[in-house]
Amino acid sequence: MSLTSALNTAQSIFNNTGTQSSVVSNNISNAGNKDYVRRQAMLTTSLNGAQVVQINRAQEDALLRQYLKTSSQDSAQQTLLGGLEDLKSIMGGNDYETSPSTYLGVFQEKLQAFRTTPGSTVAAQGAITAAQDVANSLNNASQSVQDVRANADKEIATAVDTLNTLLSQFEKANNAVKTATASGTDASGALDEREKVLKQISQIVGISATTRDNNDMVLSTPDGTILFETVPRKVTFKSQDVYTASTVGNSVYIDGVALPLGKGSTTTGQGSLQSLLQIRDEIAPNFQKQLDEIARGLVSLFKEQNTAAPPAYVPGLFTWSGGTVDTGATAVAGMASTISVSTRVITSQGGDPMRLRDGGVNATGVVLNTSGVSGYTAELDRLYTAMSADIDFDPAAGAPVGFDATTGIDSNVSIMEYATNSLGWLEQYRSNATTAAENTSAALSRSDEAYSNETGVNLDEELTLLLDIEQSYKAATKILNAVDEMLKSLLDIAS
Repeated sequence: MSLTSALNTAQSIFNNTGTQSSVVSNNISNAGNKDYVRRQAMLTTSLNGAQVVQINRAQEDALLRQYLKTSSQDSAQQTLLGGLEDLKSIMGGNDYETSPSTYLGVFQEKLQAFRTTPGSTVAAQGAITAAQDVANSLNNASQSVQDVRANADKEIATAVDTLNTLLSQFEKANNAVKTATASGTDASGALDEREKVLKQISQIVGISATTRDNNDMVLSTPDGTILFETVPRKVTFKSQDVYTASTVGNSVYIDGVALPLGKGSTTTGQGSLQSLLQIRDEIAPNFQKQLDEIARGLVSLFKEQNTAAPPAYVPGLFTWSGGTVDTGATAVAGMASTISVSTRVITSQGGDPMRLRDGGVNATGVVLNTSGVSGYTAELDRLYTAMSADIDFDPAAGAPVGFDATTGIDSNVSIMEYATNSLGWLEQYRSNATTAAENTSAALSRSDEAYSNETGVNLDEELTLLLDIEQSYKAATKILNAVDEMLKSLLDIAS
């Protein structure tokens, strides 16, 4: 080997180790960065020795696609579970102590106590107070359910704004990737940024990514709606501040196509948007229908027949803003929000609680206990028995559209059983969603681990590689020292 050849070899080693150490150092400094993909300096050997030809990025497209899918599924499931937990808290948490079912049970007990001592004013007042608690619980629950819908609507608006921002960021990163790829320069940084944005988008809406020439990427939703192709597609949504039982929420549109809502306790939705739509437009409205049916059942059970011409049924103990008795088996939207106890039995409002015993709470000219007997119980017996008798409820309130009918609640049961079944429906839905959330969380964890193992930085491997680079550097130093000694010897001979 000539001295010139030796010097060229040493210089090549110095160049290579410089590049390699720079890459390794960059890897080590980003070891804690979840959005960084490991790089590796690739060497090739030729007649001129080894040299770095390119910086490779540890890209794993298949694992990335799996990660994005599990990320979307987990985001959707966790969002759904959060909405169900909010609905459960409305009912008083684990013991459901503020639910209509709980207050109905207390009211039935107080009504039984009044039957036992029909001449007791205290017992009468106790029954009326318990009835007011039932009405208040339905009012509060109905308002809270609509608050859950309104909050979901606000979250949808925020998610849509965030999605539009992320799509704009994705456009910049995608353009940077295309430019770098076309010019042959290192696109690793731009690819990292694009993946980072992709991961954030996947938490809001499910995505399917297709790569074209120059690493150009096209994004679409699982149903084929284009999210991004060269430029972002507009995602639009009109929020509403106030929700009532009759309010219909607005759709989210992606490039003019309505985004479908998720279905089922193991939601079919991908990304938080579809689950928020499911909570706002399916689960909460369905639970509202059940509350409205409990209210309709109470008004119907405690109705009175007016003897004035023409004879007609009117609300008795329980009334509502409509002031009528619904004779069908169809939920009346918002009935639970306005149900109340007639003022004619409330002492503080000039009423007489004994009207519950004697009849004629609201019906004109009706007095069943015509003799004013203190031991009269016929009407109380009828009302108490009616609370345990089967009545027809709206079947549509038992389960959402597209829901497995076996998971719904019976539509021909007593009002006590219906109220209990309503809680059971919510709890079963929440329990199933909890199990599904644990599964999606585990799947995401496995996908994340698999992707990180292939693309993340392993400090042990990087430090080992750094030691190898150090040895190469030392070898080059020895070559240089040997050449230096040889040149000195030549100079000494020449002198």
